Amino acid sequence: MKQMTIGIVGLGLIGGSFAAAIKEYTNHTVLAYDIAQPALLGAKALDVIDGVLDDSTIEQCDLLLLSLYPQATADYVKAHAAQIPKDCIVIDCCGVKRVVHDAITPVAKQHGFIYIGGHPMAGTQFWGFSHARATLFRGASMILASDGISDIQLLERLKNFFTSIGFERLTVTTPEEHDRIIAYTSQLAHVVSNAYVKSPSAQKQRGFSAGSYKDMTRVAKLNVPMWTELFLENADFLAEEIDTLIENLQAYAAAIKSNDAAALTALLEEGRSTKRQTG
Repeated sequence: MKQMTIGIVGLGLIGGSFAAAIKEYTNHTVLAYDIAQPALLGAKALDVIDGVLDDSTIEQCDLLLLSLYPQATADYVKAHAAQIPKDCIVIDCCGVKRVVHDAITPVAKQHGFIYIGGHPMAGTQFWGFSHARATLFRGASMILASDGISDIQLLERLKNFFTSIGFERLTVTTPEEHDRIIAYTSQLAHVVSNAYVKSPSAQKQRGFSAGSYKDMTRVAKLNVPMWTELFLENADFLAEEIDTLIENLQAYAAAIKSNDAAALTALLEEGRSTKRQTG
C-alpha cells in the first residue's frame, strides 16, 4: 500500500485509537489535532502521532479522518475546506450520517475534495484518549455511507487501509439506511440501558446480579453530550424504534398481569425464534 499522510481531527476514543492503530500496524505518517492539549501531548508522548495537524500541514494529507461530534465535524470542514487538497479523501466518523452528509457534501463539491461518510462499528462505554487503543477495531465493521461510490479503485484503496488497521469488513450503504439501522442496533440499546438502571431496584442489585445485568447496563454510563446530539440528529428513526419497543413490552406486561401462560409462552417463543434468525 502506498504510504500516506493521514490527518486525524479529534483524539478521543475513536480518533486516538485510529492514531494508535495506524502507527502500530502501518508505515503511514499521522498528523493530529485536538482542542484539548492533554490529548495532543499524550499522543505525542506515546509516539502515536508524528506531528500536529494545522492550517499548513493539512495540505499534506492524503486522508483526513474526522472524529468529532456531528456539528463540530461540519464546522471543521467548512472552516478548513480551502486548505484541504483536491485529491484528499475526507471521512467523518460520526454516529449519524444524514445531517453530516448534507452539510459536507456541497462543500466537498465546491472545493473538489472527496468526501465519504464513515462509521467505525467499534467502541466501549468509556471515552477520551486515555481509553484509546490500537486493537479497538480488530474484527469490526467499517461503514461507508454515501449517495453512491462508483470508483472501484477508491473502494479497494479504502478497504486495504481499513483492514490493515484491524477492521474485518467494509460495509457500504446510504446515509438514510445507515441512520435507520443504527437507530435500532446502537442508539436504542443506549436508551434502554440508560433507562433500565433508573429502576429503584438498581440500588439493591449488589450480590443479585450476574452477566445479564452487566450486559444490559454496560452502556448506561455514556458520554451524555455526544449521545444527546446523536439521538436528536436521528430523532425520527430512534423515536420509531422506541415506540416499537414500548408496544412489545406492553404485550409482555399484559400477558404477565393477566397470568396468561399461553400468551407469554407465544411471546417468548417468538423472541427466541427471531434471535435465532437474526443472529
